[in-house]
Amino acid sequence: MKIGIDARAAKWYRGTGIGTYSYQLINSLNNIDAINNYLLFTSSEYDNDIDFKSNFELNCINAQNTSTFWDEVNVPNILKDNALDIYHVPQNGVGLPLKKTCPFIITLHDTIPLHMPETVGDRYLDIFNRNMEWIVNNSDGIITVSNYSKEDISKDFNYPKEKIFVTYLASEDIYIPLDKSMCKFVLKRIYNLDDDYILYVGGFSPRKNILGLIDAYSKLPESIRKKHKLVISGSKGKSYILYRNRVEKYGLLDYILFPGFISMEHMPYLYNCSSLFVYPSFYEGFGLPPIEAMACGIPVIASNTTSIPEIVGDSACLFDPNDIDDLSNKILNLLENHSLRNTYINKGFKKVSSLSWNNTAKETLNIYNRVSKF
Repeated sequence: MKIGIDARAAKWYRGTGIGTYSYQLINSLNNIDAINNYLLFTSSEYDNDIDFKSNFELNCINAQNTSTFWDEVNVPNILKDNALDIYHVPQNGVGLPLKKTCPFIITLHDTIPLHMPETVGDRYLDIFNRNMEWIVNNSDGIITVSNYSKEDISKDFNYPKEKIFVTYLASEDIYIPLDKSMCKFVLKRIYNLDDDYILYVGGFSPRKNILGLIDAYSKLPESIRKKHKLVISGSKGKSYILYRNRVEKYGLLDYILFPGFISMEHMPYLYNCSSLFVYPSFYEGFGLPPIEAMACGIPVIASNTTSIPEIVGDSACLFDPNDIDDLSNKILNLLENHSLRNTYINKGFKKVSSLSWNNTAKETLNIYNRVSKF
C-alpha cells in the first residue's frame, strides 16, 4: 500500500495529546513497517528527528503562518497524482481534503465540542460545528482512542460502529523513574520549584475541573499543605484568572503554584518530583497525563467518569469529580498511607507495561488494510 498521512500536528502540536499521538504513530510505523510506502505531508519548517526508512517520503508544504494550530491544519493538503491507497488525518479529521482521490481515515479523539462546548477553544469549536459532520460522512473509517469515545462518535454522528476502531495510546519513552535529586535541581533552577508537591498536568480548560482541585486542596489540613504544595502546570490561557482568583479567595497564594509552560524536556522531572498526581477532569477521550505519571512511578488519583476508568482501570485511585470532599479525603489518604501508595505505584507500572506505541502502530496498520478494502 501507499499510505498518506497528514503529519503537521506531529510538529506543530507536539506536547499535546493530538501532537504526541501524531508523532508517536508516525515514529512507530517507521519502526515496524519496512514494506508499505508512506507519504508524509509536513510543514516546510519540519525539523526531522526521526531516522526515516527508505519507504518514507516527506512532502513539505508551505505553512500559512496563521495565528493558531487549528487555522493552520484547516487548510487541506492537496492530494494530486500521488496514487495513494489510503489517506489518514490524525488531528480529528481537520484538514481532510475536499477532493476524494482514495479512501479517507481520520482519528477522532473525542466529541467534547458537542457535549461541553463551553470548554472548547473558539476556533476549534467553530471548525468542529461547521465541518465535523461533513468530515465524518466523508471518512471511510474512524480511529478513536477509547471505547467510550467510540460510543460517543457512533451516537453523535449516527456512524456505523463496525467502521470505528479503537487504538489505545501510551506514554512516551522519556517518562521513566529518574533520580529525584537531579530532577529537583533542574526544577529549582529553571522553574523555582523547590518543595514537595501534589501535581496537576493537562490543560486549563474548564472541563479539566481545576477549580474543583483547588477547592479540594483548600480542605486539606494546614499541616499537609505546608508539607505538600499544589502545582498546576501549563500555559495559563484565558481561564487562569478564574483559578488565580479562587486561590486568592482561600489565601493560598503561597501554597498553590502556577509555574506556567513546562518544556517537554523537563516534564519527566516535574512528574518524578511530585508526591502524587491528580487528574480531576470531567471529560476525556483518553487522557495521557495519568499514564505518564504512572510511568514515572507516581501514584495517581483520577476521575471516575467518561473514558478515564476504562484507561486507568484499578491502577489509579478513582473519585467522583463532583464530590470535593471525596477528592480531598483521597488526597489525604494517599499522602499518608505508604502501603496504599506503593500499591498504586506498582499497579501503575503494570498498566503502563500493557500499553505501547508499537502496538498502537500495528493495530493502525491493520486498520489501514481493512479500510482500504471497504
